[in-house]
Amino acid sequence: MAQSTIMNWSLTVKHISLILAVLSSFLQSTLCLYQEGQIATDDNWIFLARFCFLSDIGRLRFEVQYPQSFQTQNLILYYDEPDQWPSVYPLDTAPLQTCLEKESVLKPENHQVVNLTTSYVWSGCALLETESTSDWRRLFGDTHYFDCKGGRSFRSVRDRWWYIVISNCNAGQVRPPMVLGSWVLMNYKLTMTNGEDWWYKHFSADQFGILATDIAFLFLFMALFGCSAYVAMILTSRSLFHTTYKMYMCVLFLYILSLVFYIIFYADYANDGTEVQGLKFTARAFQSGADALFLLQLILMAKGYTITRGRLSHSGSVKITILMAIYCMLYAALFIYEVYAFDEGEVLYLYESPAGYVLVALRALTWLWFIYAIFFTLKHYPEKNSFYIPFFFCYTLWFLAMPIMTIIATLVMPKWWREKAMNAIELIIAFVAQLGFLILTRPSAANHNFPYHVRTSQVGVIDVPDGQVQNNPDAYQHHGYAANNVFQVDHQPNFTELFTVGQPNKYAQNQQPNGNTNGTVNGSSNGASHLPQRDVSSMFAAK
Repeated sequence: MAQSTIMNWSLTVKHISLILAVLSSFLQSTLCLYQEGQIATDDNWIFLARFCFLSDIGRLRFEVQYPQSFQTQNLILYYDEPDQWPSVYPLDTAPLQTCLEKESVLKPENHQVVNLTTSYVWSGCALLETESTSDWRRLFGDTHYFDCKGGRSFRSVRDRWWYIVISNCNAGQVRPPMVLGSWVLMNYKLTMTNGEDWWYKHFSADQFGILATDIAFLFLFMALFGCSAYVAMILTSRSLFHTTYKMYMCVLFLYILSLVFYIIFYADYANDGTEVQGLKFTARAFQSGADALFLLQLILMAKGYTITRGRLSHSGSVKITILMAIYCMLYAALFIYEVYAFDEGEVLYLYESPAGYVLVALRALTWLWFIYAIFFTLKHYPEKNSFYIPFFFCYTLWFLAMPIMTIIATLVMPKWWREKAMNAIELIIAFVAQLGFLILTRPSAANHNFPYHVRTSQVGVIDVPDGQVQNNPDAYQHHGYAANNVFQVDHQPNFTELFTVGQPNKYAQNQQPNGNTNGTVNGSSNGASHLPQRDVSSMFAAK
C-alpha cells in the first residue's frame, strides 16, 4: 500500500508537469521588446514598457498616432536612479502622485521628454488629415491626427533600465476631461534593441547570454542523461535498478525538456522581439516538475526507501503525499500570480510574491525533515554512513540554495544583470546536484558510497532475516556495500537464494524418507543427493 503510494507519486508529479505544459501552451501572448497596441484611458500618466539598454548601441524606435484634439501627449523616459523611477512608481505608493509631480523629476539636459507634436522637430511628427470613415473623425470630430515616427539612443555609465511612459498632464485644460471617458488616446508601436547582433539585438541587457547558457547546459544535461542510462543498464543487469534511480532519470529528462522549450522560446524571441509566453511557461512547468520530483526522491532516500527498507509506513506515505500536494499547489499559484499579479513596471525576481515566499519557506522546512529522516536512518543503519554523510552535505546545499538565492537576488544583486546571473546560478546548482547523485550511485567496486545492496527481485523475499524478529517488517537486513553482496547470513553463503523469486520453494517443507528437507544445500550429503530435479530448476527460474 505505502509502496504503491510512492510509486503513484513519482507518476503524479510527472503528470502534473505535463498537464501544466499542455495548459500553458494555450497561454499565447506577446510582451515587450517589440510592443504594439492602443491606449484609451482616463488616466493622464500611463506606463507602457521597460527595457535595459546598453550605452551607445541601445535604441528605441517609436510610431505613434493620435487625434489632434488629444494633444499634447508626451513620450517620457525615466531611468533607474532612486530620484527617477522609484520616486514615481508604483502608482499607489510612490512619493510623487500627480502627473505634474511625476514630470517634475525629469531633467531637460537628458532629453527625457519627447513632445509628440509638430512643434518638436525631433519627435518626427506630422499633422495628417483623417479619412472620412475614420473612427476618430466619427467619434471626436477630428479632421486631423498626429503621426509621429522617431527614435532615441541611450548613453550612460552602465547598463540601465529605462521606463517608457505616455503622459498628457494638461488634458483637462484643453477639453472636458471625460469626453468618452478618455484623456489619453493613441495607437503606438515600440521597438527596443541593443545593437544588431542576432544574439543580443532584441534582448534586454539583463538577458544577455541566457540563450547561449541554456544551449550549453542542454548538452551537459544530455551527457549526464546518457551516463545515467549507461549506469541504469549496469544496475538492471545486477537487478539493482530501483525506483529512486528511475526517479533520478525522470528528473534529468524533465530538465532536458525544460531547456529545450527555453531554447525555442529565446530563439524565437531573438528573431522578432516578441515573447510567446506559452513556450516560457511550458519550460518553467517542466523545470518545476523536475524540482518537485527531485525533492520527493531526496526525502524518500533520506528515509531509506530502496536503501534500508522496501516500503514506507502508512503515516510516512501520507505525510509525503501532503507535502508534495502543497508543493505542487504552491508552484501552480506562483505561475498564476506571475501571469495576473506581477507588475511589469517593476523588475521582480520569480519568487518575489506571496506564493514564492511560502514556497521558499516550505523548502527550508523540508530540509529539516530531510535531516530528521537521515538521522534516524543512520541510527538504525550506521553502516550506511559512507553513503548518507556525503548525501547529507551535498543536498543540504541544494535545499538551502533556493532561500539563499532568493535573498541575494532580492536584496543584493543589481537588477540590470540579475536575470542572466540567476539563470546561470540555477542551472549550475541543478546540474551539480544531478552530477553529485550520479557519482554517489555509480556501481563501481571503488565506490564505497554505493547505496543499493538488495536486488529488485528480492524486495519481497528477505524482509525479515532468518532467526530474527523485527518491529519493521519492511526493513532490509544490515550488511556492507559491495555491489555483488546481496546479503549475508550467519554461516556460509546460501547461493540458491541469489535466484529466489517470490515465495520460498513449496518443496522446502516436504520431508524425504531419510528425514532431510528438500532444497537444503547446507544439510548432509545424503539430503543433498536426494534433491529433486524440479527443485534445481526452480532455483534458476526466470525473474
